[in-house]
Amino acid sequence: MVANAFPHTRVKHLYMSDAETGDDADPEMVQVNLRVSEAFLEDIDATWREQGFNSRSEFLRYAARDAVKHPEFSREGWKQVAASEHDLRTDRSELVSRDEVLELMDREADAE
Repeated sequence: MVANAFPHTRVKHLYMSDAETGDDADPEMVQVNLRVSEAFLEDIDATWREQGFNSRSEFLRYAARDAVKHPEFSREGWKQVAASEHDLRTDRSELVSRDEVLELMDREADAE
């Protein structure tokens, strides 16, 4: 995170270059700066640690690669996943068992 020289102001821009970037010796690697909110950066950091990535950069490379290699999963699809996740975390949604999901999938396949 960018050091804040003025203790009474908030940092408005966070740069990926301030994080450990991992393998700087690889000549094919190019540094990219990314501005995100502090809240989003906290979510990113929690996620890469929980999922066992070695660094923030490794996680973001993986996420970007996945988005490029699987464009069929649209932004709208990600919004639906995020909304469902939010509903689950705020107890606005019911958990569905594996068997119920498989049953729903079978019904959809039969309808086609």
